[in-house]
Amino acid sequence: MARNDIDPSTGRARLSYRRAAELFEDHTECLDDGPCSPHQLRHSRLTHAAEEGASTPVPMKLSGYTSVRSLAEYARVSDDGLRRYQADSDPAARRRSTR
Repeated sequence: MARNDIDPSTGRARLSYRRAAELFEDHTECLDDGPCSPHQLRHSRLTHAAEEGASTPVPMKLSGYTSVRSLAEYARVSDDGLRRYQADSDPAARRRSTR
């Protein structure tokens, strides 16, 4: 086992992706949409970043993608997310809320 696969403070080995996925799925079984996978978590994080108005370079950096086409497969903005973003970024709406 490579030295970087050991936690220096505990001496324990890191989890494999497969074992981490098993644990994550086991602990999300009770959710309405469960069980969830780490892959779904990745989709959610990128989608939330896009819905919150992050510029394209931000989710690209989060995902490690260099292609906007690949990123578009992960960040799927919902209609509600788009409406919230538009409402939050609309200058006229902001002026109305500060009066």
